[in-house]
Parts: sequence; C-alpha cells; structure tokens
Amino acid sequence: MKYLLCLLMVCQVAMGQTISDSVNIDGNFRSFHFEQPAGNTKGYSLLFILHGSGGSGPQMMQRVNSFAGKSDQEKVIVVFPSGYKKFWNECRKMSPAEANLNNVNEQKFFQSMISYFHKKYKTDNKKVFAIGTSGGGHMVYKLGLTMPSAFRAMTALIANLPTEENLDCSEMKIPINLMIVNGTEDKTNPYNGGEVILASGNFGAVRSTDRTVAYWSELAGYQNTPTMKKLPDTNPNDGKTIEEYRFTGKAKEVVLLKVIGGKHDYPGDIDVHWYAWEFFKSKMN
Repeated sequence: MKYLLCLLMVCQVAMGQTISDSVNIDGNFRSFHFEQPAGNTKGYSLLFILHGSGGSGPQMMQRVNSFAGKSDQEKVIVVFPSGYKKFWNECRKMSPAEANLNNVNEQKFFQSMISYFHKKYKTDNKKVFAIGTSGGGHMVYKLGLTMPSAFRAMTALIANLPTEENLDCSEMKIPINLMIVNGTEDKTNPYNGGEVILASGNFGAVRSTDRTVAYWSELAGYQNTPTMKKLPDTNPNDGKTIEEYRFTGKAKEVVLLKVIGGKHDYPGDIDVHWYAWEFFKSKMN
C-alpha cells in the first residue's frame, strides 16, 4: 500500500511538470500544453511548436523532446497548442478541415496565448517565436502573413506557401526572419510544387520551395543570390544531406535548409527544432 502510494505520488509529480490550459476563442476552448518552468520566468522567450494536420499538442510534445528540462536553462517557455479538431485554419482555401470551413480565428488564439503567458509568466512579448511542421508549417506561414509583428522569427518545416489561387489569407507583406526546411523527395509537400493530398482530403496546390523562398526573400529586399554551405553529414545512413542557403545582410534574414533526399520527415543530420532555436537566439540581440 505504501509502495502504491509512492507510485501515485511520483505520477502526480511527473504530471505536474506538464501544464494543460485553454482559452475561450469565440465559444471554443482552445487548448495548449507546456512544461512548468522552475525559476523566475520574467523576461523569458515564448516558443510555439505546432503539430501537423491530424495531430495534437500532446502528441507533438511527446514527439519533440529537444527542450525537455531546458526551459530555465534557455530562458524559454515552449508551448504546444492544439489545432481545432486536430487541424489549423491556415491559408489553404481548399482545405477540407473543419477549422477552415468554420473559419476559426487562429490569430485571436495565438494573441490570447501570447497575452496569457505575458500576464501569468511575464514572458517578453518581443521574443515570441514559432516552429511548425507540415500543416503546422502552413500555420506558421499564416502567422507570418497576417500578424508578423507579433513574432521575432519563425520556422516552417516541410511546408510550402499555397499557390495564389489557393491562398485565402490577407497578406500584410511585411518581411520576417524565417527559416524553411524542405526535402527534395517529399511527395506530400512537393518540393517543386503541386497538389497536397492527404488521407483527409485534397488541400489544394502549393508553390515550389524556390517560389516560397523567393516570396519571403524578395519581401525582405533581397535581389542577390544567397550564400550556400553544406552542413556536416553526421548521419550518412539516412540517405540525406543538407544544403543551407542564407539571405543575410538586410533587417530580416531568410534561410532555406534544402534536404537532399529528404521526404515528408525530419533529417537525421540535425535536430531541426534545436537548429531553429539557435536561429531564433541569433535574433534576440
């Protein structure tokens, strides 16, 4: 009995490390999940990590452990929000997701979360960042298109911008610090553009990666070619290598990690979430 009680206490302590909360957005309680920091969080950065289509915040939290136990060391609160019924209302006009059909207010959701953490944990509203995978990457693009001033920098993983015909967001056309990570062999998010077809339906066409990068780099004022370097092939067995293309010198920086041989997944040579975080930290000065 004493042993069982100890087990229950350990379980409660472990569960207490993860906080789940929600905000009411137009009658819908939108949830988010994060690791409880131990120290004084005044001035901490705020980082949102967004799941792909059909996923959830808790699933993404289990999948991405790059920041586990490092909140106080890195002075950041890492938040894993959940989409509306497992999907985001991003900028793809053809998306069959209820989030899109019901036109749920994602901007209000993210602004409410930013306000929540600033009020409760005193996070720095000038140090807000976002990383999104696949459908979450599309949500990152929406945040960059519609509320760029709320974020210091962003990263979109395995996602391209929708084509003009498939884009239903109002573009503010303000440059942002942005990193894009796409695989050349990705059939779900075609590197060279095309339709995105999932088990849940046809989400319409996306631009090529080159056109996606050009949109953001030209918006930032770049007309020259980027600098290029090859990242170390630390995992030669995964069949992938990474070329980094960096537009730098202007007020905003745009970076592409071109994963040669990459599919609709993460490369094995780097931890893409931590690599994105290092990119974000370089923008804090």
